[in-house]
Amino acid sequence: MNPDSGPPIEVLLVEDSPGDVRLTREAFRDANLRIRLHVASDGVEAMAFLRRDGPHQDAPRPDFILLDLNLPRKDGREVLALI
Repeated sequence: MNPDSGPPIEVLLVEDSPGDVRLTREAFRDANLRIRLHVASDGVEAMAFLRRDGPHQDAPRPDFILLDLNLPRKDGREVLALI
């Protein structure tokens, strides 16, 4: 499959560590795939993104979610249970 054909892969990364976000961005860039990475820094923001609340009203439905389990405000287990 040609990575330049078709729509980009929508990925929601739920991660509170800026370093881990940076490493994930670099890994996707190095993979040379068409990936649009969206980042939520905690579980509350992730749920707002998925529900398209507030500033996320035009958010795409992610093709997959990378979810940190240890997050502030609402941890990854709670987010997973809600999904």
